[in-house]
Amino acid sequence: MVIEELADSRDGVLTLDEALRGGLTLRQVRHRVRTGQWTKLHPGVYLVGRHEADQQANTRAAVAWAGPGAVASGLTAAWWWQLRDWAPGAAEVTVPWTRSRRCPPDVVLRRRNLDPVDLVVLRGLPVTALPLTVLDAAAALGNDSGRPLVDRALQRRVSFGQLHAAYCRSFGRHGTPWLGLVLRQAADGACSQAERVTHRLLRGARIDGWVANHLVVLSGVEYWIDIAFVERRLAIEVDGWAWHCGVDRFVHDRRRQNALVLAGWTVLRFTWHDLTSRPLVVVAQIRAALRS
Repeated sequence: MVIEELADSRDGVLTLDEALRGGLTLRQVRHRVRTGQWTKLHPGVYLVGRHEADQQANTRAAVAWAGPGAVASGLTAAWWWQLRDWAPGAAEVTVPWTRSRRCPPDVVLRRRNLDPVDLVVLRGLPVTALPLTVLDAAAALGNDSGRPLVDRALQRRVSFGQLHAAYCRSFGRHGTPWLGLVLRQAADGACSQAERVTHRLLRGARIDGWVANHLVVLSGVEYWIDIAFVERRLAIEVDGWAWHCGVDRFVHDRRRQNALVLAGWTVLRFTWHDLTSRPLVVVAQIRAALRS
């Protein structure tokens, strides 16, 4: 049947309205629930067939229960966007201000009118757009985990301009002062805490003539340099744990370094330990490379 196919495409979740529009009667729906063919997840929301009530199904069910205009948001949206490896225990759902519903224990309901640009459909689920999701999740996680999440998003998924625009649209919400500080620190082009520390070292040592996140194209391949002294063809690479520890990233970094050296660039690499434990040595080595 068409309704079973629809449910299969959404982890087994189906609403009562969809079942009725698909040709079933209310009596037939109740019979399926009574005989165990369907499982009631929320009022008017069912799990069809042999699908399991896993985190994906429960997230879809929570948004479907919340009604038109509802979207997955916060840490739930961050998990759906694959910014995090696990979802919160209760699905976080945002609905328009005018919506007022008694919330089940496995759903966290937030009321907020969102700009249409902050709403998308991802894998069939209404969810907050990626820039707003990053900001909401970072605010929920706080400084220790939220700041690295913003850094990783800037490195891989969103631009600073996209984050700043989403921040302006949501200004005044809980956590926005702290997010404003995080974005101001990222405004100079730094995509990680390690890069921000390096920028402060360079400014403190009054070393100028550099640019952050400089794009070079070598043999038709695009490479980004963390900090580049373009005229001197000196590249500074900062190895922070959050970004450079993966195997794929390790391989990419080595290929980029080889390409830069073959193109006449000098490459200096510094770790987080170098920046925090030997900052004077870092500055001295950069000065020496610039003199040479």
